[in-house]
Amino acid sequence: MNYTLPKYFSAALLAFALGCATTNTTKTVEVSQQSDTDRRVDSVLNLMTLQEKIGQMNQYNGFWEVTGPAPRGGAAAMKYDQLKKGMVGSMLNVYGTKDVRALQKIAVEETRLGIPVIFGLDVIHGYKTISPIPLAEAASWDMEAIQKSAEIAAAEAAAAGINWTFAPMVDVSRDARWGRVMEGAGEDPYFNSRVAEARVKGFQGNLDEFHLAACVKHFAGYAFAEAGRDYNTVDISDNTLHNIILPPFKAASDAGALTFMNSFNELEGIPATGNAYLQKEILKGDWGFKGFIVTDWGSMGEMITHGYAANLKDAAMKAANAGNDMDMESEGYVKHLEALVKEGKVSEERINDAVRRILRVKFMMGLFDDPYKYCDEQREKTTIGKKEFHDGVLDMAKKSIVLLKNNNNLLPLKKEGQKIAVIGALANDKTSPLGNWRINGDDGTAVSVLEGLQHYKGNTITYAKGADVVVGTTTFGTEVHINTTDKSGFNEAVQAAKAADIVVMVIGEYGLQTGEGRSRSKIDIPGVQEELLKAVFEVNKNVVVVLNNGRPLILNWEAENVPAIVEAWHLGTESGNAIAQVLYGDYNPSGKLPMSFPKAVGQLPIYYNHKNTGRPGNGQPTESVFWSHYGDIDNAPLYPFGYGLSYSSFAYSNLTLSSNSFNKNGQITVSVDVKNTSNRDGKEVVQLYLRDMVGSVTRPVKELKGFELAEIKAGETKTITFTISEKDIAFYTANKIWEAEPGEFDVFVGGSSQTVLESSFTYTN
Repeated sequence: MNYTLPKYFSAALLAFALGCATTNTTKTVEVSQQSDTDRRVDSVLNLMTLQEKIGQMNQYNGFWEVTGPAPRGGAAAMKYDQLKKGMVGSMLNVYGTKDVRALQKIAVEETRLGIPVIFGLDVIHGYKTISPIPLAEAASWDMEAIQKSAEIAAAEAAAAGINWTFAPMVDVSRDARWGRVMEGAGEDPYFNSRVAEARVKGFQGNLDEFHLAACVKHFAGYAFAEAGRDYNTVDISDNTLHNIILPPFKAASDAGALTFMNSFNELEGIPATGNAYLQKEILKGDWGFKGFIVTDWGSMGEMITHGYAANLKDAAMKAANAGNDMDMESEGYVKHLEALVKEGKVSEERINDAVRRILRVKFMMGLFDDPYKYCDEQREKTTIGKKEFHDGVLDMAKKSIVLLKNNNNLLPLKKEGQKIAVIGALANDKTSPLGNWRINGDDGTAVSVLEGLQHYKGNTITYAKGADVVVGTTTFGTEVHINTTDKSGFNEAVQAAKAADIVVMVIGEYGLQTGEGRSRSKIDIPGVQEELLKAVFEVNKNVVVVLNNGRPLILNWEAENVPAIVEAWHLGTESGNAIAQVLYGDYNPSGKLPMSFPKAVGQLPIYYNHKNTGRPGNGQPTESVFWSHYGDIDNAPLYPFGYGLSYSSFAYSNLTLSSNSFNKNGQITVSVDVKNTSNRDGKEVVQLYLRDMVGSVTRPVKELKGFELAEIKAGETKTITFTISEKDIAFYTANKIWEAEPGEFDVFVGGSSQTVLESSFTYTN
């Protein structure tokens, strides 16, 4: 095998990395049989000083205007000097091929060993062409579409020089107060696992120049913060950790994710960044994870504030010994690890393990073979914003929409001869639909709902804002100020509604009301919007509510009164076009909720796969108060997990099991007939749930174990088949291992977690 030596590489580094004895500068080097990735990694490691090793464990945010002069004095100058000495392993928030190339050039042409830097960015749901927020994408239940969306995001970001994304977030989220529910796939561990696999595969692909390294976050338990308040304490059982929180992380690791990120929270009193049980025992030990772990922003230093570390040096020691490999922005490793090694408080072998992992990812990404792999300026110009990307995010957006209510078939709208009043500030907003965590999405680039509807020329459309949602300037990292007083536009909106045949009212959360640091104690419609809706409804009952939001909202009045409700989330660049195509029936909605919608904040956290408790209420006399309930509201959600309507209708029948029992080496086939009882072709997400009736630890009343997105023609009946084997009934038992226990199981099949058909079987081992 021959290797052509790039001119910018250190000849000594390349020779060692390829397992060769020569250090000459000839253009071609013969590669031995031993030149696998691990051999190359160890050969580079053998060349490195302790300082250079520690440098690979150091990540900095962009610290200077790359196209300007070199920084002089201060922290920027210090970091610049470290970069030139090979003391920076990764940088984040540097993008654009020109800037990335300039920094990479320093790393590979001016440092002693020429080790390339990996460049990271929060590419959460798109780079420039923005897809729906991840929670919305999850509502599609379409794993191929979700993977394709991640591929689009990766291709655009890679074209701009990025080679590492801090996504996917796979935290199981049960509390809609927590703002970061918008980044994940909702409340179910099995469903989150399937989405995690799809997003990892989409981002990473075959690790060519059109894909990125994925970073699975936040490890672990972040979404279980007390009171739904971001960064808050987490206190959960080992049972909940293993059975609910960890499965999506395990699925992402098995799918080949190259990196993981720590969470901000503590777990059993130990911050995740310093938690050896999570990092060493579970991830690197039990799961055999070969990639590296990066802290979240500053989370190493935050262990001081937690009260777990005395100072930054102590934090660096505890993080390193717990298995963390790279420090994002705390500067703990670069300032203190060398001394800690010399003092015998951190072993150099621990340093070597971390650096091996980091170098291995860089080799797998092809950065040693071509550090400028992601720096093609021409590709950047021709790739970003391509039409096929817009087509792709439009497809994803349509699939993400959930029809919550459609009384009297108010939808789809007629395409001609109607007077339509479009009301709400969000209806004419071209920024809010981009949602949160779209760092490179340009303000004002989303298609608004009003614009989308105006593409249909057969109806007369009138627009009235009614009331602002936010007041003042709203930017990433600042508080969102909601309009709670100004109703001066109400009369104009009411008059428009009076003159219309039908009203399309767009209400909900502004795009930056969800996301990191965006917890809410109330999750109703913000500000004066619901009051405006009621005023409009008073004069025109033919109202279609289109929701823009990044979390489940409380919609009791809307559900009781408004005839049609469309959950349209924050759908990204093509938002308005997607919504218009659904409203007019050019696309038949098929989305299903990935999170339960509560009736009251007091129900939170609410989730379908709860435990039964000793007094669940089933069969309890109505006059008794001694069972698990509220005195002022029932226990059920407003809209359950897995729920969603369509312009088609479906009937389930003939649930059949191939056997009433199976053993350790066997399986059961479950089949059900699903008929499209309407005159319109449609898609239905057929869902399979199981209940383990008796376990060594108590089991949920129902758990999702399979689903299929089936296309069924009008009047057609399809037989949908699922297979249940030992792995589907295994869980983390009282023995502290994953295993299947013998016993009886109920099977449920239907179009939501409130299933319609039921059977049972027995498992023996």
